[in-house]
Amino acid sequence: MGGVTRTPPQRPATGARPTPEQLAAAQDATIEDVAAPGLRVLFCGINPGLWSGATGQHFARPGNRFWPALHRSGFTPRQLRPAEQRELLDFGLGITNVVARTTAKAAELTAEEYREGGLALAARVRRLRPRVLAVLGIGAYRAAFGRPRAAVGPQPEPIGGTEVWLLPNPSGLNAHYTLDGLAAEFRALREHLEREEE
Repeated sequence: MGGVTRTPPQRPATGARPTPEQLAAAQDATIEDVAAPGLRVLFCGINPGLWSGATGQHFARPGNRFWPALHRSGFTPRQLRPAEQRELLDFGLGITNVVARTTAKAAELTAEEYREGGLALAARVRRLRPRVLAVLGIGAYRAAFGRPRAAVGPQPEPIGGTEVWLLPNPSGLNAHYTLDGLAAEFRALREHLEREEE
């Protein structure tokens, strides 16, 4: 993969804004997945950003719309904060990433990292057996799994024996989707799950 992955030496207090030094120290760090066997949905980000690396919390940057979209779509009864990420397990939800390495921008990742990340993700999914793997990012999914024509929604091929849904990247930098648009795509997945559970 390139560099050595490590955990940053010091994390900010819960809810505190990381300092520039903490953000710099987070480069190339890894953060722990929020996962357990048999989840309803394992959400899969591209890779952790510096805020996530510094705090140890997924989708931690304030402009990221994952947490609001998750709530607005009905997956959670209230909007969780990144510091409450372990509560997702109570709802049968989890979080992982295609690539574990923390970077300032996903553009810093190599094609090899995406391919290796896709293989590692497939192995993780085979082990955890979630009902659905929801990959958050069209480009990352295409790069990791060699599916250049993939579009948002259910995918024709399972990964690790698990159904796959492709959802838009919730980053605030993704101008193709508003928060309402993101929530609508998340809701489509939730409604699909509920139909199958009837």
